[in-house]
Amino acid sequence: MTAKQSQEKTKLETPVHWSFWAGLLFFFVVVVAMLSMVWFVYKRVNAEEAAPVTSVKISGEMPYTQRSDIMKALDELNTSNFFKVDVNRVQETINDLPWVYSVAVRKQWPNELKIYVVDQSPIARWNGDFFINEYGTAFQADAGRVNHKLPAFYGPEGSELVALDNFKSLNKLLTYRSLAIDELVLSERFSWQLTLSDGVQVNLGREERVERIQRFMDIYPQIKTYRKEGEEIDYIDLRYDTGVAVGWKPAVTEQRV
Repeated sequence: MTAKQSQEKTKLETPVHWSFWAGLLFFFVVVVAMLSMVWFVYKRVNAEEAAPVTSVKISGEMPYTQRSDIMKALDELNTSNFFKVDVNRVQETINDLPWVYSVAVRKQWPNELKIYVVDQSPIARWNGDFFINEYGTAFQADAGRVNHKLPAFYGPEGSELVALDNFKSLNKLLTYRSLAIDELVLSERFSWQLTLSDGVQVNLGREERVERIQRFMDIYPQIKTYRKEGEEIDYIDLRYDTGVAVGWKPAVTEQRV
């Protein structure tokens, strides 16, 4: 190989040497850039995870539960980290509120809780201290939040659904006489006694409740015709196969102011 050929070969190899280092530098820059991006994303995610819940949106059917009740319940939970808030725990806590029947909770990124609440629907008072809902389940809650009149039921523990079912069927029949049940009493022996909206007590006994209410509706107008001046019907006992027993009491006179 001549000297001239050797010089030409050296010239051809020199660019290849610099392109290698340029490629290596480019690779290094890419790796550094990727590591920087990963670090940036990591810091950003950590910052977002540390962000607390700052917005709570409450909706639903809540004639009795108040927003302050829900917010107070949330105060007992740790909501300082959005991603670590346990929606199941939130749901259980709110569901323990006395007037709440059901609740759904979900998180809305980046900082909001959405809470949907459905309240109990009280149909009657139960044994003085409780309510019965539309499914015949007894629950205890603040009676001061009920601003409308409810019938009162009394009966043995476990008979809530039986009382509600009979109330619905008997009350429906009584509407044909423009009457309603104000009080329903179910004894330990499952004997039924009603107090109607006009103050009359009706004893139905244990058997044939529907038939006896129908008989009551047939004879009630006639019984009223026997009312003497200054008297009113106290009770009607329908526990007889061939008749009824009627009790009378002095009529309540309105005092003039």
